[in-house]
Amino acid sequence: MTERTGRINVGVVGVGNCVSSLVQGVRFYADAPDDAPGLTRPVCAGYAVRDIVFTAAFDVDAGKIGKDLSQALWAEPNNASRFADVPHLGVPVDDGVLADGVGAGTAPHIAASGRASVDDVARRLSETGTRVLVNFLPTGSQSATEAYAEAALRAGCAFVNCMPARLAREPRWARAFADARLPLVGDDLKSQFGSTLVHHALLDALAANGVRVRDTYQLNNGGNMDFLNLRDPERMRGKKETKARGMGAGAGAPRVHVGAEYVPFLADRKVAYIRVEAQAFGGTPVEIDLRMCVEDSPSAAGNVLDAVRYAQAALDDGYGGVLAEASAALMKAPTD
Repeated sequence: MTERTGRINVGVVGVGNCVSSLVQGVRFYADAPDDAPGLTRPVCAGYAVRDIVFTAAFDVDAGKIGKDLSQALWAEPNNASRFADVPHLGVPVDDGVLADGVGAGTAPHIAASGRASVDDVARRLSETGTRVLVNFLPTGSQSATEAYAEAALRAGCAFVNCMPARLAREPRWARAFADARLPLVGDDLKSQFGSTLVHHALLDALAANGVRVRDTYQLNNGGNMDFLNLRDPERMRGKKETKARGMGAGAGAPRVHVGAEYVPFLADRKVAYIRVEAQAFGGTPVEIDLRMCVEDSPSAAGNVLDAVRYAQAALDDGYGGVLAEASAALMKAPTD
């Protein structure tokens, strides 16, 4: 593919572990060789990783607001791995929209502000020349996600929804972005190599070979704020829905269970346990148990690099609405 010229001005919503890994990743891969481990596409949609520039950041945690993005990445309660040195970026973290962005489980761990309005966010996006806004709000933040989507529309930005909030799946939002000729990628980011991908691949392999899945579960354990947030049953419900979609709804299994547990000492590590019970030739039983451990946030960052590059390319080409191909490749729940 012919490389495009110019840079991609990216804004981020929610300066947590995923944003920490994303910003570090841009630094790490900016001058890395094409065969560097962990990078699926050195050039995606005509853009290289080094073309990505961070221009705006929003959070509601008073401990991060006002700090340069390069410093806010390491502010508590963030606990992502450090794998790259990030210089001063000249991008202050601005106060964001609170709405439902802080759940009961995480509220004691941050000093919430969130006094900004949709107009405030839109104005900041315009002032900074941001073209692609990436949403990393906690699971369950439907109203807050919609507020930032509206700000993106007003500021003329593409929107990448990395969380389970319903946006690309909602006809009114898909139509709004199409009418504005602005790209929308969503919903709920797949990890580059995570438990959902492995679970889906395992179920597909069984189905392709005539094995009938009866029951399956996926139990995820981690010690970051995402897992703490998921202790709220209401917020966990949305995650279960997109997880089940991402694994192909259990390949037709009548009983599918998805669970998550907050284990503080794991920090940003995610330990996943997958079990499958099935029937093979002659109705004989098949049982599979699998354990995998990954650093949670870096596993997500690689696909975000692709999503923002697809979004910018669509902006260049004047295409608006849901980017169906990119969403299907990078998101757990691109459609209903």
